Amino acid sequence: MDTTQLLKGVLDLAVLAVVEAEDAYGYDIVRRLRDGGLTDVGDASVYGTLRRLYSAGALTSYVVPSESGPHRKYYGITPAGRAQLQQQRDDWHTFSTTVTTLLGNQSLQGVSA
Repeated sequence: MDTTQLLKGVLDLAVLAVVEAEDAYGYDIVRRLRDGGLTDVGDASVYGTLRRLYSAGALTSYVVPSESGPHRKYYGITPAGRAQLQQQRDDWHTFSTTVTTLLGNQSLQGVSA
């Protein structure tokens, strides 16, 4: 199954959830998403989402110097980001419950449009 379109719809939610647990730099967020099961997530998609969430005030950022390479830009969640995450969690639960119900509803099988 091509999950590209599904992933686009939930990437904000997934990124906010990952950053809520602990501040992280860009590639670490990508790694956490992939480790969490979103194996098809692209680097560019995540970095674009981080920029958009930062611009919208859902994330904050700060730079941490690194002795072994370039400085890393870390992202943390803001109070507005926490509110957005909670709303999106609620929306996701409602949506996923509805779709699960539709998929499991035996009375809809064989019904034509």
